[in-house]
Amino acid sequence: MGMGNREKLLEAARQCLFDKGYERTTVRDLASAAGVSMAAIGYHFGSKEALLNQALFEALDSGGQAFGPSSGDSDLGSLWRRLIEAFSADKTFWIANLETVLRAQRDAGLREQVAAGLRQGRSGMAREVTGTAESELSEQTIRTIGSVQLALVSGLMMQHLTDPESAPTAEEVLAGLRALAAHLPEEP
Repeated sequence: MGMGNREKLLEAARQCLFDKGYERTTVRDLASAAGVSMAAIGYHFGSKEALLNQALFEALDSGGQAFGPSSGDSDLGSLWRRLIEAFSADKTFWIANLETVLRAQRDAGLREQVAAGLRQGRSGMAREVTGTAESELSEQTIRTIGSVQLALVSGLMMQHLTDPESAPTAEEVLAGLRALAAHLPEEP
């Protein structure tokens, strides 16, 4: 059986996010790409923004489309290379990601969705780094490894989107982490 209008709209929204970005996608773009009427967006999602937000969160949930398949070996070098490749390959997707964070500052409902996505992102990052199933991760691992990794990813993404020629390579990120670790204070 074929996709219904709701599924067609979500698929069209994901494609528009990757092709045009959040801000440049219009209701007409979405309806045309899905092969449905513009009214179908309001019927199924309430608004263009709600449709784009759901499509963005689903794309982030899938992980694989966002930064490639996991090697499963918890090799940080491999993970950083995949992320950097994704930043270059899917620039409009990552820009849409940033646009959503900015939009969330003016929309409490969206802010809660973004916050929930960040919580899930920390868990996913901890899984990627440790190779441990998310269901088996401790809250401390998620809050430490996951949070720091997510912060690094966000900063690296902004550098690669804004100034890719001078943004660090995976090897430079790893060298920087090693150098930073040498300056950490002793644990109390």
